[in-house]
Amino acid sequence: MRISEIAALVGVTTRAVRHYHHLGLLPEPPRLANGYRQYSVRDAVALARIRRLTELGLGLDEVRDVIADDAGHELAEVLAELDADLARQEAEIRTRRNRLAALLARAADGRLTADDELSPELAAFFAELGPRETDSPMAAKDRELLALMETAAPPAERARLMAAMRALAAAPGAAERARQVYALLDGLADADPSDPRVEAAARALADCLPPELAAQAAAGQETAAAQGFLRALLADFAPAQAEAVRRAMLRAGATEGKTTERKRT
Repeated sequence: MRISEIAALVGVTTRAVRHYHHLGLLPEPPRLANGYRQYSVRDAVALARIRRLTELGLGLDEVRDVIADDAGHELAEVLAELDADLARQEAEIRTRRNRLAALLARAADGRLTADDELSPELAAFFAELGPRETDSPMAAKDRELLALMETAAPPAERARLMAAMRALAAAPGAAERARQVYALLDGLADADPSDPRVEAAARALADCLPPELAAQAAAGQETAAAQGFLRALLADFAPAQAEAVRRAMLRAGATEGKTTERKRT
């Protein structure tokens, strides 16, 4: 058989056959006097095996390892890993479809809101805070910032952040303190950064920051990415508001640093 014939027989392209030769997955067959490859039935059997393995989801490097292991142990291990990976993907898809079903149900009832686009954890946290009854621009900005941080954070960091936010929200008087902070910051919208109210707002905001977030702010300021985000964050506020936020982060970071140092000693 020529390359076009073996490719058609097994159901792959001639380009794929040549690629398998290049990777060493399929041995080069003898060539005729005219230079054409001459394939045997055994070559077709080997090529069919490569196709079966790739259709199972194995990568070509894994296929090479399987072919090199005549005892079949490598194949069993690879298939077990592939099955576990597919099970994880299946569970993730099931979770996503369940969430989509809930969103579609809310949409059908006309109850779909922007908060429903968030992760279930953050949506539940916002629900605990109560409805968006306030017209505070700073409260709306705070929700947007939390959504950004929760979306961008790796899973482990996201879990720590949400646990810290829930603990803070569960503290007595937390909602009232948050409203006071929003009012203080909203009042700085047209103020000068030297306004004495800036320091009061900074102190109140620092007291509301979760310790974990304060620690990240203190440690992360050394990285270029963190500095870039901080610059963009402060640029999104009015000058006096930005100064209050900057002071609050410095104050919270310094407090967290002292707490950590005391624990070490």
